[in-house]
Amino acid sequence: MSMSDSDSSSHGGDQKTFRQISRDRLLYEMLRSTKVKDSKSTWKVLIMDKITVKVMSYSCKMADITEEGVSLVEDLYKRRQPLPSMDAIYFIQPTKENVVRFLADMSGRSPLYRKAFVFFSSPVNKELVTLIKKDASVLPRIGALSEMNLEYFAIDSQGFVTDHERALEELFGENAEGSHKYNACLNTMAIRVATVLASLREFPNVRYRAAKSSLDVSMLTTLRDLVPTKLAAAVWNYLAKYKATIPDFPQRETCELLIVDRSIDQIAPIIHEWTYDAMCHDLLNMDGNKYTHEVPSKTGSTTEKKEVLLEDHDPIWLELRDAHIADASERLHEKMTNFITKNKAAQIHHSSRDGGELSTRDLQKMVQALPQYSEQIDKLSLHVEIAGKINRVIREQGLREVGQLEQDLVFGDAGTKELINFLRTKQDVSRENKLRLMMLYASIYPEKFEGEKGSKLMELAQLSSDDMIAVNNMRYLGGSDTKKASGSGFSLKFDISKKKHAVRKERNSEETWQLSRFYPLIEELLEKLSNGNLPKDEYPCMNDPSPTFHGTSQNTSVRTTHAQPAQAHSVRSRPTATWARPRNSDDGYSSDSILRHSSSDLRKMGQRIFIFIIGGATRSELRVVHKLTSKLNREIILGSSSLDDPPQFITKLKLMSAQEISLDDLQI
Repeated sequence: MSMSDSDSSSHGGDQKTFRQISRDRLLYEMLRSTKVKDSKSTWKVLIMDKITVKVMSYSCKMADITEEGVSLVEDLYKRRQPLPSMDAIYFIQPTKENVVRFLADMSGRSPLYRKAFVFFSSPVNKELVTLIKKDASVLPRIGALSEMNLEYFAIDSQGFVTDHERALEELFGENAEGSHKYNACLNTMAIRVATVLASLREFPNVRYRAAKSSLDVSMLTTLRDLVPTKLAAAVWNYLAKYKATIPDFPQRETCELLIVDRSIDQIAPIIHEWTYDAMCHDLLNMDGNKYTHEVPSKTGSTTEKKEVLLEDHDPIWLELRDAHIADASERLHEKMTNFITKNKAAQIHHSSRDGGELSTRDLQKMVQALPQYSEQIDKLSLHVEIAGKINRVIREQGLREVGQLEQDLVFGDAGTKELINFLRTKQDVSRENKLRLMMLYASIYPEKFEGEKGSKLMELAQLSSDDMIAVNNMRYLGGSDTKKASGSGFSLKFDISKKKHAVRKERNSEETWQLSRFYPLIEELLEKLSNGNLPKDEYPCMNDPSPTFHGTSQNTSVRTTHAQPAQAHSVRSRPTATWARPRNSDDGYSSDSILRHSSSDLRKMGQRIFIFIIGGATRSELRVVHKLTSKLNREIILGSSSLDDPPQFITKLKLMSAQEISLDDLQI
């Protein structure tokens, strides 16, 4: 399937962001391509299945779809009204059930629609094409039959998921060995990862985390350990087919793809991340990106619930999402102060408060007084409210003390003694936070959970047997044979050499906000991959790259990347007593570093890097790809089976050994 040059790989053209390309392909390559000159039928019906409707909703708004001539969106599996004078666009998965439904709609003397334009979300097999061709009444009514190769969910300008919420359970769980779900999950995941590369017209050098048994002959190979290897092989097979079937698909490597699983970093999904985005999703019980809050009604006498989406269209969210919560709070205060200083009407309302803090109701009154600034004040008041709520939760739950202990454990500055003392003296710490501490401790000191030791620690923390399931199930992510003769309850191994039982090396930088020492391990992996220093025995290559990949084209991109060398990493300073730090640090927290790579700058960048994490990515890892895109001067795209906040991840860990339990049945 052809695409315009502007949507091609990382070289040349007006480069667009990953999410822009996804949106443009759906709107223009699919919907707009069905417009027929001099057609009597102007408006069309768009018919999708449950997967493709999610694909569409992640990339496009309803207004975008309507603008391309779609007047009605329908569900393939619901009873639909015949519209014989209208054309229909089918955007569906290439399954037999879907094709049978489509044929039922369009066959016989009275089809539901005048003409059908069919777009499959992923490669369609020959048997299904033959099935369609067999129906003589349908063939003349087909305006297009095409593979879109777009079956992923763009959750961010630089992130996507494959929508495998139960990947941990199906690939690493107690019953993963020999389960039919294991292969089915991996195959669908591979298809969806491959369609990302097809959409962006990228042919990658495929790297993957090697099975630990290939590095240590004393370890037995398990299916769990082979998950990255198997996914890399499956993705490679689909890419090989794309090379042969998609016109103008690159024949040589254009980018890097690194496939890893959740076992590389079991701390990132559990530890408290102190940036605005992460804290919103961790502490505020949001529904995806949807935040619900109460605002005064139009009459002003009562309040009403209002839902807002915290997404890229909100400039304040875009600026603050990767900022430390203390920095975000300061910036919001500055924005509000500046606004009040510049507006006389706002000063009048503020002075009536005797200089005190503005409440949400005060801000709403200001909107009524200053209607020309209503949108600006609405967004500002929303984020002032959110930041205020987060800071209250931090105070009420004593999260600074919890966060300090977490980071001290990770960097080797605290151990068993400090943990036991904390559990004995901090009786008011919530059950969830104690569970997260225990999980983090278990990942650093697995030997402490052998035999009765773990039970005694859980008893001290006053945690339930249900909570112990989550702690114990972390061993399934180790990748090695947990039934080995050693009898160890855990098999968690980290590639980082441990100093004082530290599982992270300190990384120096300028003075930082307190509790910002922690960083996800993918940050180191991506830097090594970009610099060509990723160990080939630990992260082998699925394909043998063409000479030009490490020759002219790669060197060109490296020269571009290092034209303005980023400041070298230095070890982060120890947590300071204050939450203040300079605004000019190069750690990706400032809005300038996030917004610097506008689409006009993308064409100046080196080759793209894709990293895919099997078993769920975190918001801290999404933050890393935003930060490193500017630092390495290469657009980095993060993919995963799902995007998990700590409560979701812990629930999924519990499910790894549960029988016939739904995600809704387990809460933390």
